[in-house]
Amino acid sequence: MGGRMRLSLCVGAVICGALVTGAALADRAHGEDGQQVYKQANCVGCHKWSGVGGGGYGGAALSLRKTELSVDQIVEIVTCGRPGTGMPHFTSDPYGARGCYGLTADDVKDMMPPAANVVLRPQEIEDVARYVVDDIKGKDEPMLADCTAFFGDASRACDLYRPQTTAAASHHVMPTPTTTR
Repeated sequence: MGGRMRLSLCVGAVICGALVTGAALADRAHGEDGQQVYKQANCVGCHKWSGVGGGGYGGAALSLRKTELSVDQIVEIVTCGRPGTGMPHFTSDPYGARGCYGLTADDVKDMMPPAANVVLRPQEIEDVARYVVDDIKGKDEPMLADCTAFFGDASRACDLYRPQTTAAASHHVMPTPTTTR
């Protein structure tokens, strides 16, 4: 193989590697951004940190682990809320002139979703939707690795998932007058 051919292959490999690495970093950044939005927007209040859902502030939240929704569908729900449920909308005027789901505020007045405590920008909504689809959707029951990925290695919130020590091994013996002399 000639020198030019080898040089072309090497340059091509470097460019391809850089593109793949850049895409992986962008995906990881969106996941981290989405997780941060998930925390800040208090999605954990209803869907729990792990996305298992269940009882929450707004009622019985759906499991994001079992959802079949796409990124676009989640974007729409986070943007608009869900009329007649406790799922809030995270934009300032979702049922204004253009309306969500093709509906206006007059159409949903008796079923208006609650306003969230925070307004999210479109990119934040996209990030949290991608986080749900990429990092929560389709996952089995939460494990220690999931918990530490969410809270960090040192979090006591993950103690529930850590192997339990036996009572004898973790029993602390209090000093007595005979042991303190």
